[in-house]
This record gives sequence, C-alpha cells and structure tokens, in this order.
Amino acid sequence: MSFLYGLQCALRNRFLSGVNSLAHWRQWKPLAGCPQVRRTGVVNAGWGPNTVSQCHSVTLLPGNFHFCRTPSNKISRCFSNSQSQEMGVFTYKRTVWGDSFPRHGVRKVFDSPALITPCPMSCPSVRAALSFHTSPPVQAAPIPILLLILKPVQKLLAIIVGRGIRKWWQALPPNKKELFKDSVKKNKWKLLLGLSASGLLFVVFYFTHLEVSPVTGRSKLLLLGKEHFRLLSDLEYKVWMEEFKNDMLPERDPRYLTVKEVVYHLTQCNQDVPGISEINWVIHVVDSPDVNAFVLPNGQVFVFTGLLNSVTDTHQLSFLLGHEIAHAVLGHAAEKASVAHLLDFLGMIFLTMIWAVCPRDSLALLGQWLQSKLQEYMFDRPYSRTLEAEADKIGLQLAAKACVDVRASSVFWQQMEFSESLHGYPKLPEWLSTHPSHGNRAEHLDRLIPQALKLREVCNCPPLSGPDPRLLFKLTVKRFLEDSEKEDLNTTVRKQKTAALPIQKQEQIPLTYIVEKKTTS
Repeated sequence: MSFLYGLQCALRNRFLSGVNSLAHWRQWKPLAGCPQVRRTGVVNAGWGPNTVSQCHSVTLLPGNFHFCRTPSNKISRCFSNSQSQEMGVFTYKRTVWGDSFPRHGVRKVFDSPALITPCPMSCPSVRAALSFHTSPPVQAAPIPILLLILKPVQKLLAIIVGRGIRKWWQALPPNKKELFKDSVKKNKWKLLLGLSASGLLFVVFYFTHLEVSPVTGRSKLLLLGKEHFRLLSDLEYKVWMEEFKNDMLPERDPRYLTVKEVVYHLTQCNQDVPGISEINWVIHVVDSPDVNAFVLPNGQVFVFTGLLNSVTDTHQLSFLLGHEIAHAVLGHAAEKASVAHLLDFLGMIFLTMIWAVCPRDSLALLGQWLQSKLQEYMFDRPYSRTLEAEADKIGLQLAAKACVDVRASSVFWQQMEFSESLHGYPKLPEWLSTHPSHGNRAEHLDRLIPQALKLREVCNCPPLSGPDPRLLFKLTVKRFLEDSEKEDLNTTVRKQKTAALPIQKQEQIPLTYIVEKKTTS
C-alpha cells in the first residue's frame, strides 16, 4: 500500500485531534542494547526444558508446519506439504523435507554490503514466539504535518503567482514591455549569476541531505528526521487499525500464529542486519481476500488472509514477508516521501512558469496535466519499481539467512502471472505500474537465486532436498494445459453430437405417421 496515501488518510481523519494532542506525547526512552523479548508458548504448553521427543504441529496455509524437539535439545523445523496445493483452478503439488533452521559457525565471507556479513553464530531456535510490544509515542515537532498541509497550498500558490505574472504582462503597455526587455538584456549576467547561485544552493542542499544505507551502501535522499517520520507512521498506524478493527484475527488463530512464527524467525536470524533489532515488530492479520501485505516504518506488520491463501507453502510466505521487512529496514517510505517533496518543490517552479507563459487558462491547465503525467511516468513510477526490485533482492537475502528455500520466491510470481492469465485479466505494460510485472519479478529473482543459495551455505543451512520447485511448477502448468486442451476437445465433440441429435430423431420418424398426422389435422 502506498505510504503517502496512508499519510493523506491520517491527515484527513486525525488532523483536528492530532493538533490538540501533540503537546501530550510522552517522552521516548531508548532501550539499552537489543530489545528485551518475552517468550511465550505458541502451540502447546507441553514445551519445557525437560520435554524430549515431542512433535507439535499447527495446521496452517494449505499444508502442514511442524516443530519437533529432538533428544539433542535442538529444534528442527520441517516443511511438509502432503496435501495438494490449489492455486486458481489448477493443482500444484510440492513436498519439501529435511529443512532445519538452526545452524552454527561460519565457513566463508562474501564481499558484499552489510547484509551479507557473516551470519550470527547461532540462529535462535524456533521454540516460542516473540511477544511483540509497541513502543511509547515519540515527542516530535509537527513539521511533517505542516508539510502535508502546505503541499496542496504550494500548488495553488504557484498557480496564483504564475497567473498573476501573465496578467501583469498582458496589461503592461508596449513601451514598458520594451523597457523591461532592455533591462533584462543589460542585467543578463547578473540574472545568470543569480540563477547559478540558486542552482548551486539546491545542489548543496541535495547532497547534504543524502544518507548512505548501511544495508545496501546506496545513497538516498532523506528530508525528514527519524522522529518526525515516526510520528507520521504512528498516525498512519492508527488509521489502518481503525479501518481493520472489525477484521483482525485473534492471536490464537493458526494463521496468526503462522505469520508470527515466520516474522519472528526472519528477524531473529537477521539480527546482524542494521535496523532489524531496533524495531519492535507487531503482527496484525486481517481477514480480507486481498492478496496483500505491508509493513509500516515503525514495525507494524499487516498481512491479509488472501495472501495466505495464495502462497503454496511457508517458504513463499517467508520470502514475501522478508520483502516487506526489507522495505521497513531500508527506509523506503521515508525515501519516497523525501523524493516526493523534492519533486513537488521543483514541480512548483515549473507550474509557475507554465501558468505565466501560457496565454490562456485552458492551455495552462493542459500544460499542468502534461507536467503531472510526465512526472508520474518518468520519475515517480520508475523510482517505485526500482525500490520494489531492491526490496526483492534484500528480502531474498533475509530469507536465505533464515534457511528458507529461496527457489520458491520466483514460483510465487509465476503463479500470480499464470492465475491472472487464466482469469483473463488484461496484461498492462510495466511502465504503467508502480510495481514490476510478475514475469519480470520472477526473472529478476531467478538471477538472484544462485547468490542467495551461496549465502545459505555461508550460514551453514542444511542442503535443500527434493526437486527444484520451479521445475515442478513448470511441469504442473504443462500438464494442466494439456488436460485443458483434451477437455476442450471432448467438450467440442460432445456439443457436436448433441446438436446432431434432433436431426437423427426426425429422420427416424416413419413416413406413415407423418401422413396420418396430416390427414387427422
């Protein structure tokens, strides 16, 4: 979901109450070191330090998800999917055995950004789920709220100023127009120097607000402070909670426990990644058919049951949640908001020029519409697709460090593409969307999977067993298409036979019967 859309909703619904209560935010006290967690039993109260050779299972998704304690006091996590998994109208079967999450030691180190650093010496056993807590509100100035209020105001101001300049120029007598042009020619070097100074100040402002991501090493623009952006995240969180308050699954629901276990395992196995340990991750599962999930910058995780019904197994779910966690860790929401503010500022300058140069309001409105569309399709949407591709890459690495079968990541997007084609949805070009197309995402992940598999080896993950899920998916789709063609052929033949039946019956009627029928009538 769009973070900027959520901010607009938060501003619309909570502006009046938010302004009155800003002075009452409590002081935030940072935690020393890693956040303390409270471990609670998830499945059964029989898990204890002396419990041996027990296996607890939770029914989740289309398959089964097992936790087993062995006599060596290690917990092995087995993904089994013995039942057939349905996606759309075809069947996709997959069974994976022998994946155990705990690993110890490090064999080699990669020359990569901070994410591909040596894995933690031991990934915490998945014995109990983390009890997540919300952090106290942060005391912050209402600067982001003022920016959101001024955003439509500055566009209106640009239109008024540009239109005023045009009216002033049109009302100016011809002799004064000539004097003004002569004055501009005489002072052209001063004007050029002033424009150059303004451009230099803009460049200095831009580069002084760049921040290098500790995870990817990429420079990004940040105009809002972390405290200010946390305030906006809290406002958006309240809006979503108000919208989904009647659709939240209880904490005892198996689907909620599944998401909680996956998020806990991903975060605990990536504690060395900057930003993971500083965020308090809170789980919310919404009973909705939408195939969607998102994570707010303050760690609020929202997962829709439609997504849980669309994934084939927990490997796919782990990758998708890793993708959303990557958005939060990389600060993509703050980066997109900063870029949007910068583009709005530049757009205000161009908008003023458009309304000042165009001779009529109708032409100015057309120029304003063209400017907004060019900005949207040349900057906004390509930039959003770039961030999505980066989140796919980092999310795949997070899943690899958690010993997930990363090969299942591209299968999910192939399933989505195939399902849409079955339902006859139109295939729009990628440049019209804020996200990469399903096919391009699958191809991009296929190129990243070899590196992720090497990362699994670095983290001492157990070797992957069973056939490649990508190959199984291709075979399943091929078999499904062949069966569909046979079924269509049989249906066509059956329709032809049915259409010929009335003629055959008419030919079998005796001629004497027809003659007798005519005479009696």
